[in-house]
Amino acid sequence: MEQYEPDSLSPAQVAAMRRSFRNGRASLTRRSLLRASAGGALAVGGVGGLSACGIPAAGSTQGGVSADDRSAREKTVNFSNWTEYMDVDDSGKRHPTLDQFTRRTGIKVKYTEDINDNNEFFGKIKPQLAAGQDTGRDLIVLTDWLAARLIRLGWVQKLDASHLPHAYANLSAQFRDPDWDPGRAYSYVWQGISTVIAYNRKALDGVEVKSVSDLLDNPRLKGRVGFLSEMRDSIGMTLLDMGKDPAHFTADDFDAAIARIQKGVDKGQIRRFTGNDYTADLSSGDFAACIAWAGDVVQLKADSPDIDFIIPDSGYMTSTDNLLVPNKARHKTNAERLIDFYYEPKPAAELAAYINYVCPVDGVKAELEKIDADAANNPLIIPDKAMAAKSHAFRSLSSKEETEFEEKFAKLTGA
Repeated sequence: MEQYEPDSLSPAQVAAMRRSFRNGRASLTRRSLLRASAGGALAVGGVGGLSACGIPAAGSTQGGVSADDRSAREKTVNFSNWTEYMDVDDSGKRHPTLDQFTRRTGIKVKYTEDINDNNEFFGKIKPQLAAGQDTGRDLIVLTDWLAARLIRLGWVQKLDASHLPHAYANLSAQFRDPDWDPGRAYSYVWQGISTVIAYNRKALDGVEVKSVSDLLDNPRLKGRVGFLSEMRDSIGMTLLDMGKDPAHFTADDFDAAIARIQKGVDKGQIRRFTGNDYTADLSSGDFAACIAWAGDVVQLKADSPDIDFIIPDSGYMTSTDNLLVPNKARHKTNAERLIDFYYEPKPAAELAAYINYVCPVDGVKAELEKIDADAANNPLIIPDKAMAAKSHAFRSLSSKEETEFEEKFAKLTGA
């Protein structure tokens, strides 16, 4: 297993990071940002700081490095999360579920929305983690591929299952055993992120769309199709359409998927590759159909009766944002108690009702129905068994694969 990261980011990886800052899933998909004007660039800071120097792992992957756990004498927990990824009250200033946790446990949560992009945040915390120092954070939320990297480097702590009875019992089956963290020893899911096919019924004008092949091959959709600029989503959906398993594909399979999409580019079928600024194209009808993120589609459907989605028979992609405890965190037990709190059905339902992502908690539907019946019956938020069975994850990549695959995808997208 690899113990070193590459010496620097490749040009393609830097381009991918910049795309994510400008309009990727990092930038606008959180609930209140969905209706913001698309394409506004966030300041790209710290790009140079993302370059590694062959930094070795801080420890083995059998467990990270603990600190003196001060949880018993310091009733606090420092929680870093993405923007707009927590329930808020009508004033927009309080987080009701965090307040409930504090009232019940006496543990005060210092909640900070300081994650805007996976790579940028990694650059922020890497110097401390590499030096074996406390990051000042007890709980962080990272997307699966970066969570896998930190686990591989030995930079996060193994969780104490005795502090996580609800999480252990209620984690949905589809999220229980990722290849990068078998049995969820180091992480638990905050929310799931599903990739589907969205369409504008009016713009389709009677054209039937059931698959990625329809997007790529139907001449009536020429110039009116969108693919995502996130590699794992567009390649994963294409692999499924080709009968390949994104959890077990080969380099040749990847190249075949690239070639398949390239044909769509060459003949003008694909209008462009986007981050979630596809929401504007889809709403206006410039896109008749596109690969999309389910969290956006839930909101778009609420605003427009013409917007809807389909799940191809071949399946759909699901990634996850994940809760982890960094090395040297000073309040590990308090962090574990907070993780477990969000796996109780009632707080999980309150969170799901606000942010509209895939809830990873079994037993939440009955509680969610009390708050929002439409959300409770929306398979993009609470997947039924049939939908969960069609969910697929993109396999973990080695550092070498990640560099090579991003280079090829960047060439395809013109990044």
